[in-house]
Amino acid sequence: MTYIFIIITIIISILAFYNRGLFYKLQFNPYSIYHRKEWHRFISYAFLHSDWSHLLINMFVLYSFGTSVELYFKYFFADKAIPYYVLLYLASIIFSVIYDFKRHKNDGFYNAVGASGAVSAVLFSSILFHPLGKLYLFFIPIGIPAVIFGGLYLIYSAYMAKKAKDNVGHNAHFWGAIFGFVFTIILKPELFILFLEQIKKSII
Repeated sequence: MTYIFIIITIIISILAFYNRGLFYKLQFNPYSIYHRKEWHRFISYAFLHSDWSHLLINMFVLYSFGTSVELYFKYFFADKAIPYYVLLYLASIIFSVIYDFKRHKNDGFYNAVGASGAVSAVLFSSILFHPLGKLYLFFIPIGIPAVIFGGLYLIYSAYMAKKAKDNVGHNAHFWGAIFGFVFTIILKPELFILFLEQIKKSII
């Protein structure tokens, strides 16, 4: 399913690059959702991207972690793996923008696009499964344990969301990450025990 999500996202994003009318109809605009009942925007915005770099970065991260999360889902959920993974991805798209929807529902100028919230959900689902896996940031050759990276990611996203001085959806990153972690635990609560045991062993 990761490949399918990537292909669909690339196709829609490219079409929207060259058709601004389509871009405007699909982007996340809380005002249009609340006042015009254009509910499709709760989902469609995640398949759009502002430019090539935005698209390629999100799809690279989704590929890197989505494929491994699918394998974990197949191991732990068997025949329910695909529907659970699809639900994780699509539900995180909605959940990650609920906060901004409530905050900007009367602001006709607020817009957002990108799969970052859903990608964050997939990333944090992978952290639950493998908290001690090493993650590498650009230009930093030293691997950071996933659980530490996750904590820093949440702190950074919350801090930048409060500053609100750039054009990045930090709230979507934060809430998407929270959703991915919690949703996976809800599916199988024992996973949280395994998560804690892995961390405990590394400390001991």
